[in-house]
Amino acid sequence: MLLIYTHKITSRFRYTTKHLFTSILGIEVVYTTKVEDFIKHTGPKITYTKQPLQNEFFVRSNDLLFEQGINDLQIHVSDWDGTPCFFTAGERSNLPFDIFAASFYLLSRYEEYLPHVKDIHGRFPPKDSLAYQNNFLHMPVVDIWANKLLELLKDKFPDLVFKPKSYRFTPVIDVTTSHCFLHRGLVRGISGLLLDLGSLRLKRVVDRISVLMKLKKDPYDNFFELIELHNQFKLKGMFFFQFAGYSTYDKNVSTRNNKFKYLIKSVADYEMVSLCCSYSSFDDINLIKEEKRNLSNVIHRPINSSRMRFNRVDIPETYRNLVEADFTHDYTMGYTHESGFRAGSCSPFYFYDILLEVQQPIKIHPFAVHDYSLLKFKTKEEALTEVEALAKEVRKVNGTFVSVFSNELLGGEAKLDWKDLYRNIIKKVYV
Repeated sequence: MLLIYTHKITSRFRYTTKHLFTSILGIEVVYTTKVEDFIKHTGPKITYTKQPLQNEFFVRSNDLLFEQGINDLQIHVSDWDGTPCFFTAGERSNLPFDIFAASFYLLSRYEEYLPHVKDIHGRFPPKDSLAYQNNFLHMPVVDIWANKLLELLKDKFPDLVFKPKSYRFTPVIDVTTSHCFLHRGLVRGISGLLLDLGSLRLKRVVDRISVLMKLKKDPYDNFFELIELHNQFKLKGMFFFQFAGYSTYDKNVSTRNNKFKYLIKSVADYEMVSLCCSYSSFDDINLIKEEKRNLSNVIHRPINSSRMRFNRVDIPETYRNLVEADFTHDYTMGYTHESGFRAGSCSPFYFYDILLEVQQPIKIHPFAVHDYSLLKFKTKEEALTEVEALAKEVRKVNGTFVSVFSNELLGGEAKLDWKDLYRNIIKKVYV
């Protein structure tokens, strides 16, 4: 058990140290604000304040974990043995920076509370992030920092007890369009056919007719191929189905279609089925609840995990809405068009609401790669190299590698063979 002395135990401090020590390193921690209790303690201990008490392990504190609300922080990124860091701590500190304040800044998405221009879908642009601007978006720095801290603590306290995690891989399949041609309804089917004819997309016209005449399988209907692929590697994936009404950005099969419902139930027999919240429900808590309830009624089991359409996250409102809708896990934390670690961590963590100064009861599972971020690569080898490098970083720290692919991209026609790429990714990051 590790004792941490600090001059004030705040929600931010407790939240951050629990993630680093308990979640990542498997070290139990207790806290004290009493100098005499700290001095009497004979086991491993850390001082986190402005001045060391004795010759103990000392981390000089920044003020961030003892403040409230949002302030305009001046951040300078420096280097710690090849790893970027910030919030410099000074010479007397055993660490060159305040690992706890820096971790809180990234995990809480502090920068997303600051003024910024959102993109067309109301999302925080990756190019505005500290990690992107300082070239460490591809590094799970929070986990790297924690593991480097562990090595220093083991040198100082050889009897330190810790329970290391093991590397995990979670493949996520987004299903916002379950079928390309089938089950779209008469009006939508005819409209699509006329649009294809008008655009002279003759191959698509032939494919559409072949699918409707049952001469060919719908290209997006690859669910059981994916399940079989996961089974080959003894891997459990997660399928996030959109189950919502039609709108500009929500164009899945009607929720009243019995074949669509049967498909979802069939997938749920083999792998985890969860909800991809619709674009329309982004700021509509009642609609989120309705979609969750309707999907739960289809599979006859509770829905606990969510993903937001287009990875739309508005900090902190999105997570407040998901908590109110009784979701306990979310898989939206990441960037659509940039691979890497949006929150600086490859370990699941709870969301901290800075405006309320409270840890919310929803666990965030950050993803490292989204299939749309790989569209910029011209060859399968280039895309595979990108993913393999990310997975290597996660393996080093025994984190969780989460990938997000859509049945639509895996089934669509493209220069890249997406199914083959996905198969090779599983081999590289899991086996």
